[in-house]
Amino acid sequence: MTSPSAAASFDAPYEGDLHADLDLALWLADAADAASMPRFDAPDLDVQAKPDATFVTDADLATEEAIRAILAAERPDDSVLGEEFGTTGDSNRQWIIDPIDGTHNYLKGIPMWTTLIALAIDGVPRVGVVSQPAIGRRWWAASGLGAWTNGPKRIAVSTVAELDKASVSFQSIEQWRDAGELDALERLTSSVWRDRGYGDAWPYMLLAEGRLELVAEFGVKEYDIAALIPIVTEAGGKFSAYSGADSLSERSSLATNRVLHQTFLDLLHPS
Repeated sequence: MTSPSAAASFDAPYEGDLHADLDLALWLADAADAASMPRFDAPDLDVQAKPDATFVTDADLATEEAIRAILAAERPDDSVLGEEFGTTGDSNRQWIIDPIDGTHNYLKGIPMWTTLIALAIDGVPRVGVVSQPAIGRRWWAASGLGAWTNGPKRIAVSTVAELDKASVSFQSIEQWRDAGELDALERLTSSVWRDRGYGDAWPYMLLAEGRLELVAEFGVKEYDIAALIPIVTEAGGKFSAYSGADSLSERSSLATNRVLHQTFLDLLHPS
C-alpha cells in the first residue's frame, strides 16, 4: 500500500491548474465532516482492533467510503490510497486519504483528530486539506495557490532563525525511543526554547501558522503526512523525511520553518 516515488522535490513548482482539484478536495472534506461528526463521542461507536494493534471505528470506514464515492464519480481515472481500504487504480494522480487521523483521540472523545486529504501527482503531494471539525478548524493548500485556514486567512511559517528561540513538537518519546533516536531528541530539546508533544496533524498546522519551528515524528505512513506537505510548503516551510530526503515512504517526517531546516538536520545527524 504505497504511493509512487516522487519524481521531483516537494518544493518543485507545478505548471498545471490545481483550482478544480483543490475545490474538489474541500468538497471531500465537507463530506468527511458530515460522516465523522455525528459518530464522534457516540456511546454506541463500534471499535475494532486491526492486525497491527491499532483501532478502527465504524466512523473511519464510513468517512473513507464517503470520500471514495465522490472520487469514483468525479475522478474515476485517478487512483486512491486510503488507510482503511488500501489502493485502487493505477495512475500518476493519486488521492491519499486518512479518514480519521487520531482515531485513539476520536474514540476517547478528545477533539484533536482530523481528516487528511491529499492529491499527489507523480508522487509529489500537490493538494492538501486538513479538516478538524470537532474544533471547527480547517487548513488547505495547493502548489502555487498558497496555504489557508478559516476566514479564509492566508498563513505563513515563522521567521525565527535561532535554535534557542525555536519551539518544537516531537510527538512522543516512545516514537523516538523505538526509532533509536533518544540521544537526538535530547540534543534537540536541550537546544531549543520550548518543546511539547502535541501529536498527530495539529502541530504541523501550528508550524504552518508560524507558532512552531519544527515538527518531527516516526512510524508515519503516506496517508499520515501527504496532506500536510502542500500546506507546510505553501506556507513557506520545508518538509522532508527525518533523513532530509523528499520521501513519502521513509516512515518519518521533519517539517520546519525552512530557515532552520538544515540547522535542525545538522543537530539531529551530527557527523
